[in-house]
Amino acid sequence: MFPKPKPALLPNTYAYESEPMVKPTGFREYDARWLFGKEINLMGVQALGMGLGTLIAELGRPQEIVTGHDFRGYSASIKYALIGGLMASGCKVHDIGLAVTPMAYFAQFDLDVPCVAMVTASHNDNGWTGVKMGANRPLTFGPDEMNRLKEIVLGAEFKSGSGSYVFHENYPARYIADLTKHAKLKRKLKVVVACGNGTAGAFAPQVMEAIGCEVIPLDTELDHTFPKYNPNPEDMEMLHAIRDAVLEHKADLGLGFDGDGDRCGVVDNTGEEIFADKVGVMLARDMSAINANAQFVVDVKSTGLFATDPVLQAQGAKTEYWKTGHSYMKRRTNELNALAGFEKSGHFFFNAPPGRGYDDGLVSAIAICEMLDRAPGKSMSDLKNALPKTWSSPTMSPHCDDEKKYGVIDAVVKHFETAQKNGDTVAGQKIRDLVTVNGVRVTCEDGSWGLVRASSNKPELVVVVESPISEARMHDMFEAVNVVLRQHPEVGAYNQTI
Repeated sequence: MFPKPKPALLPNTYAYESEPMVKPTGFREYDARWLFGKEINLMGVQALGMGLGTLIAELGRPQEIVTGHDFRGYSASIKYALIGGLMASGCKVHDIGLAVTPMAYFAQFDLDVPCVAMVTASHNDNGWTGVKMGANRPLTFGPDEMNRLKEIVLGAEFKSGSGSYVFHENYPARYIADLTKHAKLKRKLKVVVACGNGTAGAFAPQVMEAIGCEVIPLDTELDHTFPKYNPNPEDMEMLHAIRDAVLEHKADLGLGFDGDGDRCGVVDNTGEEIFADKVGVMLARDMSAINANAQFVVDVKSTGLFATDPVLQAQGAKTEYWKTGHSYMKRRTNELNALAGFEKSGHFFFNAPPGRGYDDGLVSAIAICEMLDRAPGKSMSDLKNALPKTWSSPTMSPHCDDEKKYGVIDAVVKHFETAQKNGDTVAGQKIRDLVTVNGVRVTCEDGSWGLVRASSNKPELVVVVESPISEARMHDMFEAVNVVLRQHPEVGAYNQTI
């Protein structure tokens, strides 16, 4: 049970009728997400702000923080409750208003502010809320910080102080100017810009037009009810809508942005979706051609091509596979000073010159357009078809309660570790490699592989399979993984299958 904070610890904050409610499972590995009203209330959000301000001081960081909010109908009220808690803990708060998450990250650099707290639930269904946080730009919190924040909030270990507040008028103009300050594209590209009625719709069309694209807007009107589909560029419903628009308008490509604008999905000129890890290989080819000894970081859900692609090998590129999750990937890309990090979910992390190390769907979109600009006479499908052929699944997400999912993953890891030790076959072949840095990635002798891990921000598991041999072998890997998962009745139905 969440203990009620002592009134003396909450000076100059908002008064709410209810007691604070904060469901412990909302504290995820690298951000926080709750169902608003069912798992957290405004008093709980205020306590979260107090806890975050306390943690910032505990970490020895200046208590100065950027905050913004997405377009959900309740996000502004949540942000103001969070601000109340932050100020009560002694923070100076810089409010940039309605924003995509990368705009808040940009503001840390632009305003020279060390910390960030962005109110968003990204692409989660309407009803969810959350906060993406960091105290050392361009990084965001990982498990250590999130666990300590959870302890502070649930234990009411608050530090009190007297903070201040600054609102920055018309801040998006500064963000857009920074994104579009480079030379325009030489090649005129017709681009479908799809936002799923999420917050990116307020900014993405303008940015893409400013770099020289002819923009075909698709669901760019802001509507927090998400009337057509959730703004998630991994979701096939959104990708199919982009496909239809690309074909109708004979566009060069389609770009889909998630609810808070830090991810970008791609549909080529033929209407075929390109999974983000394959887009990453294409970008890695392009970037390593003009940057010697390029280093990249990719997550364990990503295609094996990063390690085997002959073009990347010939250009001297090196790639490290790392933990899935935007905070993990951001940190590893920063630690290695890699040219870029690519996550299969569509979080891309570009260090200078194109970026500042954080994930920004618009920076990714610009990089994709510039890649096409450097490939005169070639279409997006040409660049895709130049990659070695693999058969890969979408990211599949069977339901599993937050309280149970990590136990299931432990059991699945143990199953495959035992199989490897005993020399058992998986999908008819022996195990060539087992990676357990983040769930389990099991690779067979022919290079076909399957991954099972726990989602870090939803009550779900994550399942991905790929084969460099055939579509049939991809299905074999899925069946091999699925048989193991079906031994656990707590694992529910898939959101999609192959």
